[in-house]
Amino acid sequence: MDHASARATATTKQAPDIRHVIDLCADDMSAVNSLIRNSLNSSVVLIRQISEYIIGSGGKRLRPMLVILASQACGYQGKDHVTLAAIIEFIHTATLLHDDVVDDSDLRRGKESAHAVWGNAASVLVGDFLYSRSFQMMVGVNSMRVMEVLANTTNTIAEGEVEQLLNMHDPEVSQERYFSVIEKKTARLFEAACQMGAVLTGRNDLEASLATFGRELGTAFQVADDVLDYMADTDTLGKNSGDDLAEGKPTLPLILCREQADEESRRLIDESIRNGDLEQLNRIISLIQDSGALDQAKQVARDRADTALAAIAPLPPSPWKDAMEELARYSVSRDY
Repeated sequence: MDHASARATATTKQAPDIRHVIDLCADDMSAVNSLIRNSLNSSVVLIRQISEYIIGSGGKRLRPMLVILASQACGYQGKDHVTLAAIIEFIHTATLLHDDVVDDSDLRRGKESAHAVWGNAASVLVGDFLYSRSFQMMVGVNSMRVMEVLANTTNTIAEGEVEQLLNMHDPEVSQERYFSVIEKKTARLFEAACQMGAVLTGRNDLEASLATFGRELGTAFQVADDVLDYMADTDTLGKNSGDDLAEGKPTLPLILCREQADEESRRLIDESIRNGDLEQLNRIISLIQDSGALDQAKQVARDRADTALAAIAPLPPSPWKDAMEELARYSVSRDY
């Protein structure tokens, strides 16, 4: 599929139903979920409670599913993809625990966040447990390339978390700074998940393509998520509408709106970002909608999804490749 064809595919089809993708991965994901449960075993009861609370609280499991899809699309015949999928989910869960503490978020996937239930200290320490457990599991895969990719990934994620902290309550955040955070904090784990497929099968010729697919998919997914923060209601999104603004977090819709705003509107936006003030949320949402920033941000997400689709053109045809393409379309057409 050339880039033009990928663009047409990503932007003209209706929102895909990913139940087919979930069904395709069902057997492998069942094994992943069993391994996750077994790997949460600890003599410290609180570790099990918090880990099971957040891992069992739902979520789309996209990152471990991408490990399965990419591995199968590369023709992998072993079992280590199950282990790596569980590792990816542990790393992701650790970042969620830490994020909710930093952001002081009370909701996660429509439930009380772990830090709201057990407190900040317990959430941070259990996040650390999940990071360390993931590295214990990596050793069992016995691949220095796996260790290299995932060690670099966790380090990059930490950099992204610090960058995001520096951006909070700063109305001067640019698009460049915004994308730097999401490419490190969100997209890098998508990238590593997809890259694992090529690493496991020794397909060095496909590593860059799969890494690009994951990075662009992750970026598209996060931009679309940031758009939804100003569109969806709490029941649909699983978090409070306007949470990003409440946390003083300038995301792409707000950045684009601010760039086009008159002086009075810009002052309002800047004050709300600095103070994490939701009193003017409805007015700010109106400003964002009237400015066309939501449509602009959606187009950015679609462009990144198109780049993801083009990147996996070298993969041989298979149901697994088809499913990866469906996920790219889903990332920018979902409503939750």
